[in-house]
Amino acid sequence: MVATGLEILLRKCERFQNRNIGLITNQSSVTPYLQYSWNILRERGVQIKMIFSPEHGLFATEQDQIAVNCQPVPGCEVVSLYGDSPDSLLPDKTLLDNLDLILFDIQDVGSRYYTYINTLALFMEAVSGMDIEIMVLDRPNPLGGTIVEGPLLDPAFRSFVGIFPVPVRHGMTAGELALLYRDIKKLDIHLSIIKMEGWKRSMLFAETGLPWIPPSPNMPTFETAEVYPGMCLFEGINASEGRGTTTPFQLSGAPFVNPYDLAERCREYDLEGVLFRPVWFKPTFHKFCGEVIGGIWLHVTDHSRFRSFATGVAMTAAIHELYAEHLQFLNGVYEFNDTIPAFDLLIGSAGIRRSILNGSDVGTILSSWEHDEAEFFKIKQNFHLYE
Repeated sequence: MVATGLEILLRKCERFQNRNIGLITNQSSVTPYLQYSWNILRERGVQIKMIFSPEHGLFATEQDQIAVNCQPVPGCEVVSLYGDSPDSLLPDKTLLDNLDLILFDIQDVGSRYYTYINTLALFMEAVSGMDIEIMVLDRPNPLGGTIVEGPLLDPAFRSFVGIFPVPVRHGMTAGELALLYRDIKKLDIHLSIIKMEGWKRSMLFAETGLPWIPPSPNMPTFETAEVYPGMCLFEGINASEGRGTTTPFQLSGAPFVNPYDLAERCREYDLEGVLFRPVWFKPTFHKFCGEVIGGIWLHVTDHSRFRSFATGVAMTAAIHELYAEHLQFLNGVYEFNDTIPAFDLLIGSAGIRRSILNGSDVGTILSSWEHDEAEFFKIKQNFHLYE
């Protein structure tokens, strides 16, 4: 079994018993025996003065883009880092006056869009130049650490769903991303990483021996995380990404979709490691709530060959080819940014959306980010903590 950074920290708790500590965390911060970090650390004599909770809340009770009201933890103040304004994404610096160490322990899912690592990045910026240590308790990238996929983020498209200048699937752990971000932004911070033991870059989450705790309401399983880098793109179009079902992101569709036609068109692209099963489904909330709609269920057949981001782009192109009169790219989807199409914020640039609208060859579109992948693959090795 892989030992997480939290487990390694627990072996040397006595070193931290005189520190004034804040903890950025949620319910995914557990031991292998499902003890919450904030409880077991306090049992070991570590003073957790304050808990900072990210989007969705400490126990992932809130849906996406809902301002978080904090769930109480006995004997500890809980502060939300996700509200209804850009300022709510940053810690109030008056809350940091009595803290000298900030621990970060949340399970990431390996995609640039996923906002927990972006909360870490913004916190790092906020404490730059202050006498506060940031310590990341590292956890596995559930998608492994060997494959990168997608274009780099154009800084002009920076948002809360895109802060790190990395491909969509980055192949790094939270600790490695923190090291990269400190270097890129030239941040004046005392950053340390508690490394895992036993994790290899080739490992998918099921190989770690760790329990999967849903880090957010619509990330119930590893299978969800595996398709998320591509199917999250459907948040930016007028199609359901499967929210409101028990299999979000594995399911997708829209009222104007004939599932058999869409599945057949997607098969024509010869995408590897995935099968497209035509389905009808009915979301119970979110887009098309209560409507029976046509769509696709993705079945991953080969983890090493499956490319989620390419699949999401190809499916978007297929919808445009079949239903150009219906497909819409949405604005105003994401918090605090209603001027740039949401699809572009996720992609990190406008080029892919424009290519789809222009009817460009899908194979040409899918090869357009190969240079970015190759360049980043070389860069990221400078920040690897694991072989």
